[in-house]
Amino acid sequence: MSKNTKKHTEARAKVDRTKSYQLSDALGVIKETAHAKFDETVDVAVRLGVDPRHADQMVRGAVVLPNGLGKDVRVLVFAKGEKDREAREAGADHVGAEDLVAKIQEGWFDFDTAIATPDMMGVVGKIGKLLGPRGLMPNPKVGTVTFEIERAIKESKAGKVEFRVEKAGIVHAPVGKVSFEADKLKENVLALVDALVKAKPTAAKGNYLRKISISSTMGPGIMLDINDVAAQIA
Repeated sequence: MSKNTKKHTEARAKVDRTKSYQLSDALGVIKETAHAKFDETVDVAVRLGVDPRHADQMVRGAVVLPNGLGKDVRVLVFAKGEKDREAREAGADHVGAEDLVAKIQEGWFDFDTAIATPDMMGVVGKIGKLLGPRGLMPNPKVGTVTFEIERAIKESKAGKVEFRVEKAGIVHAPVGKVSFEADKLKENVLALVDALVKAKPTAAKGNYLRKISISSTMGPGIMLDINDVAAQIA
């Protein structure tokens, strides 16, 4: 444990906490300071100028990252009949209806994303209290309640990231792995921020992008220069 603590301390020492880094420079620091024995995930945290306690300032959506997430995404689909067949042919890992609901009620959660056809939501609603807290409840706002099953599955497999602002006005989302080329991580970060800007509620006033930070799983947070990021998505 002390060895990891020492490495983390050394990593933190390489980050100027009073400085806002340009995105390219921040990604360079992340690659330099990553010290875990596994391929760390790179995460972005964005503080938005919204008050999510008000329904008209809620920010929620999804974006397909251009370079994926660097992991296999296990997709579960609630469907019947022709849509069941379509889901299996499109590469869904699990497909079913009441049988899957029963498994989940027993504590099974061996999947990363859940998709449902609209006609299945009455069945899926029975386990809403189990799926919701885990961020697994299908929702039409992020494209996981749809009859376009094949497209939804392919987007999920390709690296679709769902985002939702938390109570403090912050959105957290993964954008790839430390092993990614810096340019690919950069493209993913910009795609996420661009999606957040496009999801800006009309009720939001003043500065919308307040703070953006980036970090690896075991690394220190690095503050980004908002003007630099905004200029690259304009």
